[in-house]
Amino acid sequence: MKFLAVLLAVALLWAAYIYLHRPIIYSPGVLLSSDPEQTSLPESAPTIEHGAFHLKPLDARLLHRKIYRWDRQSALAPVDLAVGWGAMSDQAVLDRLNITQSMRFFWYEYRNPPPIPKEEIVCHGTNLHIIPSTAAIASECKSLRIGSLIHLRGELVEATGPDIGTWRSSLSRTDSGNGACELVLVEELSPLRAEAAVGRTRLVRQ
Repeated sequence: MKFLAVLLAVALLWAAYIYLHRPIIYSPGVLLSSDPEQTSLPESAPTIEHGAFHLKPLDARLLHRKIYRWDRQSALAPVDLAVGWGAMSDQAVLDRLNITQSMRFFWYEYRNPPPIPKEEIVCHGTNLHIIPSTAAIASECKSLRIGSLIHLRGELVEATGPDIGTWRSSLSRTDSGNGACELVLVEELSPLRAEAAVGRTRLVRQ
């Protein structure tokens, strides 16, 4: 009897965890229409320890989240966030894509035809390697629900260190494959309300 009670308690806790961390679903429509703002720093700008390249304010929808604990880069970037904006924040598009993350990449699959041209998927989505500037930001990144709308500000960096060699952020919005992800020192992370997003899309289920 005691074993069954423990088993039931574990099952209830697991069900509660799944419920609280379920993806956020919206009505069809573009939630965030603006592209990431990427501004070059002047050559005279002071550098940070990792070497700063650009400032990057970003309003995006979280498509997938992956925590890394055992690879060589995890001491620097413990979590990757796959994010999208424009067409890649539209529920009608995302419902036709299967999005996953592994091996520090963001993957998508679909049944032909694709919901939008593949070039548009590439230009409106990316995988961010997150270097949290504080423990609080690290905790926030690791607990974000898929579907969350977020505002992110930080610096695209080049990092060097033991076991990782030189790890450099992409500076392009149109590249794909190896080297196309952004390495971001995150200095600010805050949630956005759907009502404040471009398009005023109504929340369906949270």
